[in-house]
Amino acid sequence: MSLGQAHVQTRLVHAGSPEPKGGSGPVNVPVVRTSTVRFADTATHAALNRQRAAGERVATYGRHGLDTHQALEAAVASLEGGYRSVLAPSGLSAIVLVLLATLAPGDHALVSDSVYSPVRKVDKSLLQRYGIEVEYFSPARDDLESRIRPNTRLLYLESPSSLLYEVLDLPALAAVARRHGVLVAADNTWSGGLYYQPLALGAHISIQAATKYLAGHSDVMMGVVTVDSAELSRRIGVAYDALGLSVGADDAYLTLRGLRTLDVRLARHHQNALTVADYLARHADVEQVYYPALPGDAGHALWQRDFSGASGLVSFAFKHPEAAAAARFIDALTYFSIGASWGGYESLALEAAPERLAEHSAWRDAGKGGSVVRLHIGLENSQDLIDDLERAFGATRDALRRTA
Repeated sequence: MSLGQAHVQTRLVHAGSPEPKGGSGPVNVPVVRTSTVRFADTATHAALNRQRAAGERVATYGRHGLDTHQALEAAVASLEGGYRSVLAPSGLSAIVLVLLATLAPGDHALVSDSVYSPVRKVDKSLLQRYGIEVEYFSPARDDLESRIRPNTRLLYLESPSSLLYEVLDLPALAAVARRHGVLVAADNTWSGGLYYQPLALGAHISIQAATKYLAGHSDVMMGVVTVDSAELSRRIGVAYDALGLSVGADDAYLTLRGLRTLDVRLARHHQNALTVADYLARHADVEQVYYPALPGDAGHALWQRDFSGASGLVSFAFKHPEAAAAARFIDALTYFSIGASWGGYESLALEAAPERLAEHSAWRDAGKGGSVVRLHIGLENSQDLIDDLERAFGATRDALRRTA
């Protein structure tokens, strides 16, 4: 049986592993650091440069990455079911890489309105200056077909969405886009690439912040782009070179090491998060829980159809309208740190900024108010986390009574 036919757990362990040389070798790919790549002769140098210009994954300079980078790219491509993966210095730089590789002045892009908020900053600060028009739409409410124009080049999605975790019908949306020759890119960070397969569901490009679940230990900044064809690989490669991007070999090594345990880590995140989400759904102080793996969630049926698991991100809306409730709640927590990232082993809590929530049509249409807290449920004991949350709810109620 080839590795491509193996189950994902097996591919996570073996994809990108080094072959023994001379009868023996290490389990892990060594950290290979270099700036200069040396060549045996000018003919080899010229041949490799031609291969790289054609979009092949070869290194002619240290910035392109050598053994460590290539092993990680091979492992992620296997995980995502893609033709090739390309590393980037951060999740946001991976997004920018895709946008600049697929769009040109005069082009139009359709973006789901619940995407990772920095995408809008890239639009305002960069794409608009280059004459690229980005239109935001609600995949659940708006008719995609009617919004596609002759100059529409990209459909950019995120499922589940940021903050409220709305699940999109990617196969249906991708089918519409493909009929019109529009490329489809999907942010796949929420699932770590393990529980969701955008390329198999119709996307051409899958993007992850490897900072999150792939690395898994809150000590790496990295992004990764996976494409489904040689032509997209070439376009991404050309833009990568033009932008001067580079990823450190040590970060590639750490991310590859994290990827090996992705399955067992995410299983614990899923189990803990579902336990916490169920607790929150029954809590008197909670208006609504946002977690697609929870029965009753608006996206649960689509999640069951398209996903094989869930991650550790859970959001909830406070029932109490007091604006300070979320901050008081978060400040009362012990095991949850305050932090903007997620995907590591630790639990985190952060209040969703009202202006970010207002970007979501689902939030606006529901006429929601009050505060939303985003939790990342880590690898701690779930009962300890629930006890911590219960203490924070009690402290918040006490504080609100004192100020009433």
